[in-house]
Amino acid sequence: MIGAVAFHKGDRLGQGPALPRNNPFSKVLHWRSPFRGLVCPASVQYVQCEPVTASERTPVAPAPALPIDPVLPDVITALRNEGQVVLQAPPGAGKTTRVPLALAEAGLTTGKILMLEPRRIAARAAAERLAEHWGEAPGGKVGYRMRGDNKPGTVIEVVTEGILTRMIQSDPELSGVGAVIFDEFHERSLQADLGLALTLEVRRALREDLLLVVMSATLDAAPVAALMDNAPMVTAEGRSFPVDVKWLDRPARREARLEALVADLAAQAAKETGGNLLAFLPGEGEIRRTAAALTLPGDMAVHPLYGALPFAEQRAAIAPPKQGRKIVLATSIAETSLTIEGISAVIDGGMARRAAFDPGTGLSRLITTRASRAEITQRAGRAGRLGPGTCYRAWAKAEEGGFPAFAPPEIAAADLTGLALELAAWGADTLPFLTPPPEGALAEARSLLRSLGALDAAGSLTAHGRALARLPLHPRLGHMLLLGGPGAADIAALLGERDPLRGASSDLTARLRGLRDPNTAQGPARAAFRRMASEAKRLRRMSAPRTEGEDAEALALAFPDRIGLRRPGDAPRFLLSGGRGAEMAAGDPLAGQRLIVAAELDGAGRDSRIRLALPLSESALRGLFADQIAWHNIAEWSRREGRVIARRREMFGALTLSDQQWSDAPDEALAAAALEGLRQIGLPLSAAAKRLLARVALYRAGGGTAPDVSETALMESAEDWLLPYLSGLRSAEDLRGLNLLEPLRVYIGWDVMQALDSAVPSHFTTPLGRRVPIDYAGEGPEVSLRLQEVFGLSRHPTVGGAPLRLVLLSPGHKPVQVTQDLPGFWATSYADVRKDMRGRYPKHPWPEDPANAAPTERAKPRK
Repeated sequence: MIGAVAFHKGDRLGQGPALPRNNPFSKVLHWRSPFRGLVCPASVQYVQCEPVTASERTPVAPAPALPIDPVLPDVITALRNEGQVVLQAPPGAGKTTRVPLALAEAGLTTGKILMLEPRRIAARAAAERLAEHWGEAPGGKVGYRMRGDNKPGTVIEVVTEGILTRMIQSDPELSGVGAVIFDEFHERSLQADLGLALTLEVRRALREDLLLVVMSATLDAAPVAALMDNAPMVTAEGRSFPVDVKWLDRPARREARLEALVADLAAQAAKETGGNLLAFLPGEGEIRRTAAALTLPGDMAVHPLYGALPFAEQRAAIAPPKQGRKIVLATSIAETSLTIEGISAVIDGGMARRAAFDPGTGLSRLITTRASRAEITQRAGRAGRLGPGTCYRAWAKAEEGGFPAFAPPEIAAADLTGLALELAAWGADTLPFLTPPPEGALAEARSLLRSLGALDAAGSLTAHGRALARLPLHPRLGHMLLLGGPGAADIAALLGERDPLRGASSDLTARLRGLRDPNTAQGPARAAFRRMASEAKRLRRMSAPRTEGEDAEALALAFPDRIGLRRPGDAPRFLLSGGRGAEMAAGDPLAGQRLIVAAELDGAGRDSRIRLALPLSESALRGLFADQIAWHNIAEWSRREGRVIARRREMFGALTLSDQQWSDAPDEALAAAALEGLRQIGLPLSAAAKRLLARVALYRAGGGTAPDVSETALMESAEDWLLPYLSGLRSAEDLRGLNLLEPLRVYIGWDVMQALDSAVPSHFTTPLGRRVPIDYAGEGPEVSLRLQEVFGLSRHPTVGGAPLRLVLLSPGHKPVQVTQDLPGFWATSYADVRKDMRGRYPKHPWPEDPANAAPTERAKPRK
């Protein structure tokens, strides 16, 4: 039996005030309440309680007051009036444990309260703390749900973020759920963004009564509140003791290793402080190397803490030490989601590891980068929970200005294949996201889903896509699980976590051997393989009943775009079926394989580095993708050979499985290939062709109607005017010898050529009748001719109404004058030219009156 006990403002909850006569607890002297020990914040509160017998009663210590307590009535009021609220509270304020209990006690809903946590360890820890308020273990009123681990709760259930998406997709009304709480939303995980967007859709369209709480430690609450239809905002003040921050005196040397810096600072902190230490490092590898480099007092235990660590070891890292002190070497998992007891000093390496997706390569990779200023502030705050603390930072204070203000939301940099599948399953192109997903990455994700058969050509979800959406796996791995052989579940479990044998060869076979028999592994890898084996057993229940097939075949189903064909040469470089390049270490066991399928690549550099792969037989490739392998007749320009090649190739994606001579290739295909070569070489324009194009450009500039003769326009339209002239041309030498004058005349057209000859003539006719080509490539039309040829001209020649630029040459064909005013030249500076030239060229005429002299090309006649 559950009832409600009345309390008045100032009462200590759980101390037994008077009860209304009609209350079912009126004869019950003792009860159990999640708020025992707290001071009642309102004038009258009815708190849900449960009777306990005398034998069940245990002494209950009052719960300590937390910074969140004063604002809980505001949260309840906002939910009662608006149905949703955004709560800002710093780390350690108590929002994770107090808010779901406040909702349960307030009686705002009879449905279950879901609280989302970004990490599995945080979800378990939160469920345990909440269950303690009812004197229970998880699995009663409070439960948790995550992949592979499920202890249902009747009142409150703590779930990891992907679980909510599965619940909404399978039951859009969220039947039986009365409230959804997003904890640590400031971490901006992709699943949290998607979960909030879906929940808002459900609340707006189907469930106006669904209560919604978004809780954040550092995020600017205003944009979130605006996304939630201007939901009320409540802010809780933090309770943090002062933290003394210590930086390095000067920036660390470039060659200094992060692990050594953190180990030195940890030794300093162990001497200068008296409590437990917490060090932040970007990943498991750095944690293990730092642990090996530590020099600490003998009473100080070392505990790693990262997501892939077995749960028992995670619990040991969080719990107070049984004796002495401890140092916890943690990833960002310890920034906000977890409470680690007794931390008095923090050592911050200043780095973070994030997933980055490159839509250009279709590859994701983990990058190590600077932590944000928001993250390092949260980390430092861990030292000031219980009393004054110290934060040691592995960088100089002057460097801090270069840190980004906030970490980028995961949706802006992650692989969006899973998100694209969820959108298709929901039947929407987009959702109300706080940060819209990048269009390029989303398009790449949808392309992959089409190749997996999850989307049809119109982008709609197929039956296979609906099956994939129901699986708690990346669509690649789900596709493999549904269609692969008996090893598919093992491979999916292996690829779902970090590689236990990092630094070993790329051969995935060794990892599969460890998963299938964990006792063959050594050290930390053994525990990892046991965990993977358990996950593989769970996944096997979801897999297809196919009993045949090699591991490499299953992997190829997941990564059809990463099937690699070895390129010629000594270096182990591969061309992937998706068109990208990849390489592996020269001594790798798979370096000599003709065909491989890559499961993990590092997307950095010109060629991605292959981290995990399996050898693939050609017969397996043909058996899996027979419908995608076809013969293609290819006539193309070979840049390497400098000639047209015509081949018949059997292709799978970008891979050539067979290659033959195409002996009867049609002339049109060969000409098109030659044109591609011409585009690479450039148009072989003779001097006459250049003059023609310059004339047309001048004519167009003057208002004449003529086609665009820029190089870009000529190349873009080359199929229309140039192809017929490329017949029989096969090599770069052939193309460079091509005379383009006639093709260009055809391209320009007969009518335009006629107008051109009139308005912008190709030649200037001298007084002697000689035709001199006009050069239109300079600032204006220009001709070069000997000075004696223009004797007798008293008017300056023009072209299109503009004066023709005359470059007058000496008998030795050297320029002696450039003029656009020939009469002015005769009248002025000709005398100086005559005086100078008579001495140099006495056999040539130099009349005193050139304007009335006869033109000539000859020297003076002999006497």
